Amino acid sequence: MKKVKDFIKQKSTILQLMFVASVLILVLVEISKIIRDVDWNQVSDGLLNQSIFSIIMMLILGMFSVTPMLIYDISITSFLSEKFNWKYILKSGWITNTFTNIAGFGGILGATLRASFYGKKSSKKQVLYAISKIALFLLAGLSIYCWVSLFIIFGLHIGAGLTKYWIWLVGGGLYFPLLFSITKFKNNAFFGDLTLKKELFLILGSCLEWAGAGLFFIYIGLVLGVKFNILEIFALYIIASVFGVISMVPGGLGSFDVFIILGMESLGIGNADVIVWLLFFRIFYYIVPFFVGTVLFVHTLGNKVNEYFDGIPSALLQKTAHILITIFMYASGIIMLIEAAVPSFAFSNFILVKLYPLTFLFLHQMTDVIFAFLLIAMGRGFESRVKKSFWPTIIVLGIGIVNTLWRVYTPGLAWFLIFIMACVILSRKELYREQLRYSFGKMFVDGGIFTVTFLLYLLVGFLNFRPIGHKSIPVPEVLIFQGQQIWLSGFMGMILAGIIMLIIITSFTSDTDPFRKMNFDKKRIKKIIDNYSGNEVSHLAFLRDKNIYYYRVNGEDIMYFMYRRKNDKLIFMGEPVGNMDYLKDAIKELMTQADYYGYELVFYEINSKLTMLLHDLGFDFIKNGEEGYVTLKDFSLSGKKKRGERALINKFEREGYTFEMIEPPFSKELIQELKQVSDSWLDGQLEKGFSLGFFDEYYLNQANISIIKDADNKIVAFASMMPMDDKTLSIDLMRHSKQAPSGIMDKIFITLFEYGKENGYERFDMGMAPLANVGTSQYSFIEERAAHFIYEYGYSFYGFQGLRDYKDKYVSYWLPKYTAYRKRSSIVSTMLEVTSVVNSKRREQFRREISLSRFWS
Repeated sequence: MKKVKDFIKQKSTILQLMFVASVLILVLVEISKIIRDVDWNQVSDGLLNQSIFSIIMMLILGMFSVTPMLIYDISITSFLSEKFNWKYILKSGWITNTFTNIAGFGGILGATLRASFYGKKSSKKQVLYAISKIALFLLAGLSIYCWVSLFIIFGLHIGAGLTKYWIWLVGGGLYFPLLFSITKFKNNAFFGDLTLKKELFLILGSCLEWAGAGLFFIYIGLVLGVKFNILEIFALYIIASVFGVISMVPGGLGSFDVFIILGMESLGIGNADVIVWLLFFRIFYYIVPFFVGTVLFVHTLGNKVNEYFDGIPSALLQKTAHILITIFMYASGIIMLIEAAVPSFAFSNFILVKLYPLTFLFLHQMTDVIFAFLLIAMGRGFESRVKKSFWPTIIVLGIGIVNTLWRVYTPGLAWFLIFIMACVILSRKELYREQLRYSFGKMFVDGGIFTVTFLLYLLVGFLNFRPIGHKSIPVPEVLIFQGQQIWLSGFMGMILAGIIMLIIITSFTSDTDPFRKMNFDKKRIKKIIDNYSGNEVSHLAFLRDKNIYYYRVNGEDIMYFMYRRKNDKLIFMGEPVGNMDYLKDAIKELMTQADYYGYELVFYEINSKLTMLLHDLGFDFIKNGEEGYVTLKDFSLSGKKKRGERALINKFEREGYTFEMIEPPFSKELIQELKQVSDSWLDGQLEKGFSLGFFDEYYLNQANISIIKDADNKIVAFASMMPMDDKTLSIDLMRHSKQAPSGIMDKIFITLFEYGKENGYERFDMGMAPLANVGTSQYSFIEERAAHFIYEYGYSFYGFQGLRDYKDKYVSYWLPKYTAYRKRSSIVSTMLEVTSVVNSKRREQFRREISLSRFWS
């Protein structure tokens, strides 16, 4: 027994689910019996003879007549220790009572359902006592109405034909006095907590339940236009209900109906009217409320299953519905476009002929084209999970469904379109983004659909409607169009559809996007660097060519990220700057907010530690180079290996070249002299930005500059310093004029190494060697080789092929650098976008972006 108890305790959740599922199966079996016995032809005739208003009123009043039974569930909670919110009570009560109406199983179903809903934290004894008390009072109202019926028949002398049933009424009437006497005069623990107030509340609930059902039964007869005495029919209803209860058949099905038919026949009411009357009563008092209860029950059961499996079923259902709707909208739009552009091909292709009836039907060429592009536009918003696409999608699909069913109605098509609408509603929680961001792939697909359709439509029009006498190849049969006027209508629809689609997409892409702002604030950036130290990219913020994202804790700036937007990507430059203790939290917040606005994240030139962290958060990565460091304490010009460097330095000293480290601010004259050196070095080529510095007066004034002068005191080379941490020295821009002697770059590096050693620095950052050991192995993935090619092509101006070899003669060790991107993203398109950003330095563009960001802020 102990093992059995332990097993039940461990598997209680599964057993509850199995029980609830078995109850649902049993109830469905009972309802199938009812549906099988209903004469639906009579129901159809009855419905056709009723106005829409009458049907709606029966629907509303039928639902309303069931609500008094909720009093039982409100009462049961007063006997239990656990407290329930009113929404839970109403939902549980509706399920229990509508299921009990259909398939009561002698009260067992109601008792077991109530025990399942309300017995989680109460003792079994409490639950059993509470359910039993409720069960005792279910017939109290019917018993009271038996006395009322006796008064109607024998006191008011109404319904003389019913006098023979007095024994049934007396027997039913004795139930309530007997029950009331037992509860008041028999002292035991069972009725100990049954106060007079609670008892009267239960009696009231029972009276309202039976009155609601009886009055609704009478209302249906009035709607049908049958002439009868209301009190007489009420008495007959009570007698039939007593007969149905005694028969112990759920809902008195069969026994109740036979008694009503025989009783009304004795009152002079025809059988045909009575059958329709009973059918309406069964439908609107039993079946419709039961279906509502079934929906609530399935929802409750679904929540239990979903909770047991940690939300996986719900997420899977929502995602599946989301995918189905996206596929349906795109497929429908494309099929409709094919039918509009090349109808002969569409109706000669057996696949399209099969699929076309499952789309939408419009009988006008223009509306076909417009609606097709509406579906594609809505499909894109829906696929991208944009919140504002939900109601437009509902409206577009609603119009298509109504129009289609109005023109061609078939039950199969109706159910299919209802399923589509249900999928839209189910996937609503999938729509959480504030805006649509177009990726390269999405632009290619949507733009391709419109462009190909437009060109195909022009081609079809040209081939079909050439001037008379024009000699050419005959029109292929699949491209034959039905008429010039229809084609012109479709062409106008194509232009109009393009405009509408553009408006919709613009609406989806427009929002108050926080990532649009440049957010450059020198004070905030310098404060973070001063508090937490910089890194190899922190100084690039002062280029003002990148957006800045600040991570804050308790209102204080803790960290900043540098990035630039490209299509649906936010491309981040290097590691963030700030307190690295918050790195994971900052990235999670950034991912959440970026996803909320439709962006994917790409981290460019990051170290191994950040790469592994991002990999744990769902990113993939590719190595894009190595960064070299010189250990300054080990650097020396002594020895045979450095004989050439010693000779070079001595040569520069003999020829009067001097080194100087100058501090900002710099004069206009000095900046102009440096610009001449820079322009000579660039030789008309466009500078890059983002990951590299470019010549900018503001940027150069943020750090020291090392300069090399010739014997005539003229600057021939310079290197702008890149402030990092206290132990690391580095440079950014390194420029020399064409007149500078060979070896000037070595002169700058060697002099800076010596300068670093003298000023307490431990290492010198030589910068990146892009493409070092990337995608060169025969075992490299094809994507890596493609990325290598794209990256190499993008950096062709800087000639990084031999850069590693040059730096390697000084570098003590190399550290790998990576690009991290979301796993579902294409590495090729990602590297194309990264290269596009890295290769662009458009000063005017960023001035415009700064102005726009000020406008939006």
